Amino acid sequence: MTTGHEASPEASRLGRFSWALFDWANQPFFTVVTTFIFAPYFANVMIGDPVKGQATWAFTQWMSGIAIALLSPFLGAMADAGGRRKPYILVFQALLVLGCAGLWWAYPGRPDLVGPIAWAVVLATVGAEMSIVFNNAQLPDIVRPQRMGWLSGFGWGLGYVGGLIALALVLAAQAALGPDESHALERATGPASAAWLIVFVLPMFLFTPDYRRPRPLSLWVCAREGGTTLLATLRRLRDYRNALTYLVAFMLYNDGLAAIIAFGGIYASATFGWTVTTLGIFGIVVTVLAIPGAFLGGGLDDALGSKRTVQLAIAGVIVATLGILGVSADSVLFVLPADPISPTRGLFGSVQEKVFMAFALLLGFCMGPMQAASRTLIGRLAPPNMSGEFYGLFALSGRATAWMAPLAIDVVTTTTRSNRWGIACVLVFLALGFALLWRVREERAVAPH
Repeated sequence: MTTGHEASPEASRLGRFSWALFDWANQPFFTVVTTFIFAPYFANVMIGDPVKGQATWAFTQWMSGIAIALLSPFLGAMADAGGRRKPYILVFQALLVLGCAGLWWAYPGRPDLVGPIAWAVVLATVGAEMSIVFNNAQLPDIVRPQRMGWLSGFGWGLGYVGGLIALALVLAAQAALGPDESHALERATGPASAAWLIVFVLPMFLFTPDYRRPRPLSLWVCAREGGTTLLATLRRLRDYRNALTYLVAFMLYNDGLAAIIAFGGIYASATFGWTVTTLGIFGIVVTVLAIPGAFLGGGLDDALGSKRTVQLAIAGVIVATLGILGVSADSVLFVLPADPISPTRGLFGSVQEKVFMAFALLLGFCMGPMQAASRTLIGRLAPPNMSGEFYGLFALSGRATAWMAPLAIDVVTTTTRSNRWGIACVLVFLALGFALLWRVREERAVAPH
């Protein structure tokens, strides 16, 4: 094994910053649409039944997870064959824009629109996640290996800042507009996220280079070569057992993290009856903690190594998830009784909400280092000249079971009629991924000859 990396020119400072700005451009979709504002509205207001709403949102996540799992490794190999990634990013960013634009029609009291809106969420999620695959694959080519952790963490931190500003804009709009029975603000989060993306993703296309030399191949030839290479890699995965172990570990713990992030706002809204304003403030507070977590994680990544940084972050996420699930309308830490929640309370005015927020803040602080260092670690493990393929496998591992946690949440929520027991499924994924990560060695693989 070797820790070397094929020599390539480092991108300019502007090129590296523009690459990081991609996270800023995409983050409002994840922060405002899929986590804090639109998802709780879709589940608890548009559908109107918190249990059915959580199950339906789970459907959008496991369905998009299956699509991403099928597409990502093959298209990653195609991009490696052709040597260019930006065309793929452009196509999937366009799908994200279309899906987000469709959310405007998520009118309340229209059960006939639930299905089309759910499919718009699926389209947008596939577009977002697939474009991230190809943007991530650029990382080893634009920065020195010794600085990959810093740049990855900087990108995540910048993304959280973008999400924070988007949430602040939602709150400002809510204060200006006041109550609205048509819920135009929640519906507008999709088109607004699309507009934000169009503006801020442009620098990546203009200034971040594709250092891999493009080959004048047709799409058909790229597909054929990429498919052949991918099949050969899958057959040779035993030669990359260390990387394979990491991919399986990531598959598990990332699924748990994605699920608790995606359903945390829905759970809080159903448990406490939070309004858009409260959900927005909740999102801002959590994101404020995520920003220093991401930047600190980048420094820890370069100082301690990606693996140790991820391990520390997973441990924190497990504790936070247990604490969040320990809160209900009448208890905290599972067994301690709490007074009923008063409808006239102030912001986060009950004991239940204060405990919930404390653990949510821990989750926010840990998720940045966990995501950023995970992205760096696959770049450190991938053989030279195979970063796109391995980032495709990385996306596959991140999404291959991404349908399993939402599906488990869907089944358990529907069976038990309990939002809490439905979300408790994520702990299994977090614990299994944490245990398997101990077997990973942080060293670069060598491509077999």
